Amino acid sequence: MVLGTIADGVTRSVEGVTQAVSGAFFEPVIRLGVTGLSRAGKTVFITSLVANLMDRGRMPQLVAAANGAIKTAYLQPQPDDTVPRFDYEAHLAALTAKAPHWPESTRTVSELRLSLRVQPSGLFGALQGPRTVHLDIVDYPGEWLLDLALMDKTYESWSAETLSRISARPVAAAFLADVAATDATAKFEEPAAKSLSASFTAYLNAAREAGFSDCTPGRFILPGELAGSPVLTFAPMAKPAKSGRGTMYREMDRRFEAYKKQVVQPFFRDHFSRIDRQVVLVDALGAIHKGPQAVEDLRHAMSDILGAFRPGRNAFLTQLFMGKRVEKILFCATKADHLHHRQHPRLTAIMEALVRDARDRADFAGAVTSAMSIASLRATVEETLDHNGAKLDCVRGALLTTGKQAALYPGELPDDPAHLLNPARAGAMDWLDADYQIMNFAPASLTLRPGDGPPHIRLDKATEFLIGDRLR
Repeated sequence: MVLGTIADGVTRSVEGVTQAVSGAFFEPVIRLGVTGLSRAGKTVFITSLVANLMDRGRMPQLVAAANGAIKTAYLQPQPDDTVPRFDYEAHLAALTAKAPHWPESTRTVSELRLSLRVQPSGLFGALQGPRTVHLDIVDYPGEWLLDLALMDKTYESWSAETLSRISARPVAAAFLADVAATDATAKFEEPAAKSLSASFTAYLNAAREAGFSDCTPGRFILPGELAGSPVLTFAPMAKPAKSGRGTMYREMDRRFEAYKKQVVQPFFRDHFSRIDRQVVLVDALGAIHKGPQAVEDLRHAMSDILGAFRPGRNAFLTQLFMGKRVEKILFCATKADHLHHRQHPRLTAIMEALVRDARDRADFAGAVTSAMSIASLRATVEETLDHNGAKLDCVRGALLTTGKQAALYPGELPDDPAHLLNPARAGAMDWLDADYQIMNFAPASLTLRPGDGPPHIRLDKATEFLIGDRLR
């Protein structure tokens, strides 16, 4: 195993050398990872980003677009032949149809290459002419993200943490009853393992619907080709005083370790470890709507996710000897169009507070980080309504369920994020002095002028942060 690990490391180092030399002397490649938890809007983000880089009329805060440095942008075949292509055309068609609808979420890793012809600035740039910069966008299913935190945990520690965390959740009651009724010291039997695993999977799906973020193992929710395999047939159990060979507990332990080795580690090695720019999308408004427990769970989840990255500057020699490191990480609170623009700074401040622990670690390691609130595709318009003599800043859009127009006043987010995070940390069950509302809006019908991409909120600012320095 040690020799295999060393051999694999050597192979990755050679790949890193090849990519570093190619990027330094020929056509540079930016690998942008797009990650986030369930329903954070990764598919829409990528679709709108590509559309707005190809038609840049709505990208004034992307400097290379505003000053004309980007001459053209076009899609090319992706470099990884074994990774599914992100279905950009189908997703864009869904958003721009006569009766637009949200595209289906990505259920596996996918990739897309967008090539940009850029005229470098300065005297030497004018002399050498335009160059090509490749943007490789890699989409990761949100359900798999939190698995990366399992790599540093044992089955015993993961089980203890999981059982403790879900002990007070009503959606976990059925599973907790099932695991309490299972004898961890009994002889292992496959039907019993399948039954307990199915109960745990049912809990994970219910927890996700209830707004909780930490739903690991992620492949239990999106198993793909692994459905029904032993590597997905385990569940957390409290460690008994004694657990000999062939017992339920020992086999669950073995399968947990197999999951890490055969599912999580290859995913990290083949995809995450190759990223040099990262955007993490978060449905913070959805968590706030679900309540304090969902907010606290989201805060812990974000800290676990960022622990898996290797932030730091991607210097040429660093790539040669240590492999790629994430240079920039952007945390985005999505669905900003569900709020009046007056509240966007508050949403950004809440986003910054939610990922404070994770950002501090990334900043300390040398990565540049930022947080902002965005809407990858704007689905609403703003209006101010009179209500009992008071002016309410609302947003209006088509309801996802009926298609009818409706106005939403979501409530006032606090100026100080601590007014949300402190009750969440203290274990409060409900918000005491506020009621935060949310609606599911359908995408608005679009009539785009030539040269304009889909409407958005601060997607250009996000793009400038992520890749603007590589387009000059």
